[in-house]
Amino acid sequence: MASKSSPNTSLRWKAQKNKMFENALAVYDKESPDRWYNIAMFVGGTTEVEVKRQYEVLLEDINNIESGKVPLPAYRTKAEYSKLSISNANKKAEGFKTLKEE
Repeated sequence: MASKSSPNTSLRWKAQKNKMFENALAVYDKESPDRWYNIAMFVGGTTEVEVKRQYEVLLEDINNIESGKVPLPAYRTKAEYSKLSISNANKKAEGFKTLKEE
């Protein structure tokens, strides 16, 4: 028996549950029989109605991003990560030197 879900149930999905949902979408494509049931079972603790709604939210997000309504986050480049790693390593090294000198 399917449980009732509120319209914003999908908004409360935790990152781990959402990752399971995304993995299930990769396993159960549009041609899979009983797709929404299998995805709900794969994710666990959810219903077919909830996974269908989560899919609709995902499609809406993708459409908003592709249409430019939602800007992409400013991801750091590999060079920026390298600089951060070097900077953090230097700070740690300085901190160890200070501790040794005391």
